[in-house]
Amino acid sequence: MKNLLPPKFIDTHCHLDGEEFKDDLAAVVQRAREAGCTKVFVPAIDLPSCQTVMEVCNRFPEYAYPMLGLHPEEVKADWREVLDHIRHSLTSSIIAIGEVGLDFYWSREFEQEQLEAFEEQVRWSVETRLPLMIHCRKAQNEMVGILKRYAKELPGGVFHCFTGNETEARQLLEFDRFVLGIGGVFTFKKSHLPEVLPAVVPLDRIVLETDAPYMAPVPMRGQRNEPAFIRHIITRLAEAYGVSEEEVCKQTNQTVARIFSL
Repeated sequence: MKNLLPPKFIDTHCHLDGEEFKDDLAAVVQRAREAGCTKVFVPAIDLPSCQTVMEVCNRFPEYAYPMLGLHPEEVKADWREVLDHIRHSLTSSIIAIGEVGLDFYWSREFEQEQLEAFEEQVRWSVETRLPLMIHCRKAQNEMVGILKRYAKELPGGVFHCFTGNETEARQLLEFDRFVLGIGGVFTFKKSHLPEVLPAVVPLDRIVLETDAPYMAPVPMRGQRNEPAFIRHIITRLAEAYGVSEEEVCKQTNQTVARIFSL
């Protein structure tokens, strides 16, 4: 008899501490559980969100797990002071350093500060043995340059929201303890990922994510994204890789267990 329960999966990146969820967070979590989501990983982006992330994760113990870091778009002149506060918040309950990285898409005003702040948090990963949750936009060469300096020492991590081409994917996969985070963009009509990923990225080098409340997958585009919507990403990944949805969930769950110590 066919198992009617949905396969279990993990959302490795969702901002459930955001204002967008303040009125119905419990219902969002309940829908996620019913859809098969067994865990959600919640990243901080700045000093205030370090507190709100911890509040959400304390509210849903053994379901929501915290990641702390300074997002590149939040790096300003006071970045050293901010990082000092965050560094002292890295307790044993934290599962990763994130969301960190480089973002030169909108502005290069704080380019040097971003580079230094990212490298400092990369060093935290080496020191604490916590994986990195890396955001990178219009800065892959700079990011790779920093990571190469620590490649042999880093425990691993996730290149969050990968949307690149085959060359970029191959370059990132050279960091053999890192994997690619795949979200709603995979389902977009103009996305080239359904061709790129099966061509160069083994299924065991992928983890699932929503980046909720942003980038809801087709057919939910335009709505507030939430962890339950990963079901649509799983369906499309299964089609692209020519495997079952159960296999997608099994492989991505095993990869999460390899990267994150839970």
